[in-house]
Amino acid sequence: GGGVGAAMADGDGLVSVDYEVYGKVQGVFFRKYTQGEAKRLGLVGWVQNTSHGTVQGQIQGPTARVRELQEWLKKIGSPQSRISRAEFSNEKKIEALEHKEFQIVK
Repeated sequence: GGGVGAAMADGDGLVSVDYEVYGKVQGVFFRKYTQGEAKRLGLVGWVQNTSHGTVQGQIQGPTARVRELQEWLKKIGSPQSRISRAEFSNEKKIEALEHKEFQIVK
């Protein structure tokens, strides 16, 4: 991380984005690590396994932090995971967060 000028913009920089991560991402604690990383960044949303072997969910929070988690989902993930790709969709600006926390959906 470099120096962040306006880390907390006056509440106007919130975004919501959906994601789906492909690769070896189930059975490797991917959801737990995603939740931990999201909480560290102060983001809210959710994560769940899909029936077709991917992990999907939604992220909401300040744009810069959301970008950080997007990079993490594309490149890092949990220690045992092997990410082939991450896709993001439905990105939109929001006025307020629609989730209270970042949760793992069963």
